Amino acid sequence: MTALPVVKARQQPLIFREWRPGVELAVGALDIPYPVDSAEVVPEAVLLPMNGWDSGGYRLGYGAGFFDRTLASFSKRPIVIGVSYEQAKLETIHPQPWDIPMDFVVTERGVYRRDPGGLVFLPAPEPGSSGELSSPVCYADEKFFEGKR
Repeated sequence: MTALPVVKARQQPLIFREWRPGVELAVGALDIPYPVDSAEVVPEAVLLPMNGWDSGGYRLGYGAGFFDRTLASFSKRPIVIGVSYEQAKLETIHPQPWDIPMDFVVTERGVYRRDPGGLVFLPAPEPGSSGELSSPVCYADEKFFEGKR
């Protein structure tokens, strides 16, 4: 299931509403589209845009604090995946007590996982093997692709 964040009010946690093609969208705060009448859901994983990030997995966001406030409000914290550019890595963002580190950071270089000592880069898997973050190869639809290469 896919969900999109909805700004309910300034300085309040976001809510998430289910989204799929065909769900009506409205334009909300900061001109960000959101689902109008779909069910409110609690995400199991959240993708977050990052303006910058550091080796502790802390995120430099857009300054309004919506995501930190939202993540702190969940009774069960979702997996948090920050998405940024490798070049946006900073020595430190000088995290504040309310800042919540990412569980993973994904850049064009690859994937970092947050361990107790900070972020650890996960190298690409060897050709022909599955890596730490991948599932075994599935050939269920290989007949679909025959002759289409």
